[in-house]
Amino acid sequence: MMFDLLAAVPAAESEGVVGEIMKTFNVTWPLFISQCVSFLIVALLLKKFAFGPIQAMLEERRSKIAAGEEKLKRIEQQLADSEATTAAAIAKANDEAVRLINEAKQGAALFSEQKAQEAIASAQQILAKAEAAAKADRDRLSTELKREFGRLVAATTSQVTGKILNADDQKRINEDALATVEA
Repeated sequence: MMFDLLAAVPAAESEGVVGEIMKTFNVTWPLFISQCVSFLIVALLLKKFAFGPIQAMLEERRSKIAAGEEKLKRIEQQLADSEATTAAAIAKANDEAVRLINEAKQGAALFSEQKAQEAIASAQQILAKAEAAAKADRDRLSTELKREFGRLVAATTSQVTGKILNADDQKRINEDALATVEA
């Protein structure tokens, strides 16, 4: 019954321009409709099973890369905060050293020259300890940042390329990344 209805449509339109086009291109309604339905089915299947998963995978990769970049920014911020804390500790140690030196100068009138030298030596030791502690903290954070940056670069490279990196590849990438960071 449906084919009769579809067959009746070209007969009614055969008198006009559409009928002429239908005859020129040899279009039959049942075949045309079945091809349209087949096309829609194939398009829906491709969208669901091919394009959808690919889009999801690409979005997942984008989010992982963004998370890695965010972590790198946090580490850089922590390093900057640590340097500020270190500078404050050095300034406090310098203030303390100046205070101790001034006290030593005032006490020099009351005490012998030996006591004044002990106070100055103590102030220098405090300053040396503070500088050593600050340097150790800065070195530790720098090493941690370099290690984390190298790991992030290797992880991002392996995710972007889809290749599992061997030890030589990771070492080469880490060295290149560290050279860039140190420059």
